[in-house]
Amino acid sequence: MSVSVLSPTRFLGSISGLLQVASLLALVLLLLKAAQLYLLRQWLLKAVREFPSPPSHWLFGHNQEFQTDQELQQFQKWVEKFPCACPRWLWGSRVSLMVYDPDYMKVVLGRSDPKNHGSYRFLAPWIGYGLLLLNGQTWFQHRKMLTPAFHYDILKPYVVLMADSVRVMLDKWEELISQDSHLEISEHISLMTLDTIMKCAFSQKGSLQTDSKSQSYIQAIKDVKTLFISRVRNFFYQNNIIYWLTPDGRWNQRACQLAHQHTDRVIKLRKAHLQEEEELEKVRRKRNLDFLDILLFARMKNGSSLSDKDLRAEVDTFMFEGHDTTASGISWILYALATHPEHQQRCRKEIQSLLGDGASITWDHLDQMPYTTMCIKEALRLYPPVPAVGRELSKPITFPDGRSLPKGLDFTTLTNLEILP
Repeated sequence: MSVSVLSPTRFLGSISGLLQVASLLALVLLLLKAAQLYLLRQWLLKAVREFPSPPSHWLFGHNQEFQTDQELQQFQKWVEKFPCACPRWLWGSRVSLMVYDPDYMKVVLGRSDPKNHGSYRFLAPWIGYGLLLLNGQTWFQHRKMLTPAFHYDILKPYVVLMADSVRVMLDKWEELISQDSHLEISEHISLMTLDTIMKCAFSQKGSLQTDSKSQSYIQAIKDVKTLFISRVRNFFYQNNIIYWLTPDGRWNQRACQLAHQHTDRVIKLRKAHLQEEEELEKVRRKRNLDFLDILLFARMKNGSSLSDKDLRAEVDTFMFEGHDTTASGISWILYALATHPEHQQRCRKEIQSLLGDGASITWDHLDQMPYTTMCIKEALRLYPPVPAVGRELSKPITFPDGRSLPKGLDFTTLTNLEILP
């Protein structure tokens, strides 16, 4: 019997042939992808041809114009030059129509277009698919389920809890201001609003404002937000596999893990409390449940409870949305008042006349401070915590001036560009 042995030369020849085939296949796929991107860009150029914009790079779009911290000022220049709306190219094959005219906004916000999957999907590893990212019937079911958590009868007693959290923060400020005349307030306000949402929506006892774990959660949220913005703008970060291999991707994973540890701890602690008969009976006697208790006792239409994945997604979403946007709004309100001392003084006098020297604010006080309320609303108009909302057109749209866009295009409504001083 003879045995045929493959010679080294033939073996290397086979490997070389395989590499050549693989290289040829990779080249063909690359060319097909390039052709696909080219055709997509041509379609996008045609779709937004009625809306002029500054010249853009064929690959990096307008990103080179937004490399500094002057993004808002740059957008304001665009608003002055291009009325109503303007396309912004994130890169060569991705464009979003920036809408900042009130009449245009009435048209787009009066529709039920789905959220922009291209950018919103980057939030999913952090907050999952809760109300912020859901669309369609599932969104409606979750929204209907959670509506009772925001009933007036539930919100009224929260005012006392909010006032307690603010008092803790102000006591800290009194101590810090005695050491230094300057105070960076945004982080303190974030801790205060996190403390508030934990007490009001998640049945937390005690204050979290001196807890190092809460401070690490706040820092993780800041990191994730910064990384989200940088990923949206980076052409090479759009692919998940590539992104997770980068330093930013690994940093994002660590920050998400820290945020999830915080919310998992909250859910686990509340579940443990509900195992106690006395606590469970107290919850059952409540006319209205807190946010987390609604989730834990929820039943969907098919009779099943929320999955652990859906539960954490809603908790992550409201833990973030409930404290971060509120903290941003309060910080900008205080900034606006500080830059207009005459209005700040009128607000101070109004509140002092209402509360005296030491009284704590109550629900009934809220409609007795009209001037302060006007200042708060004006500050939120000028500096909205969520200045942009992204959607994807589910059908063609025509604007009041006759210009139109086809189905499938992204648009972003910007709420504060035409009204900044």
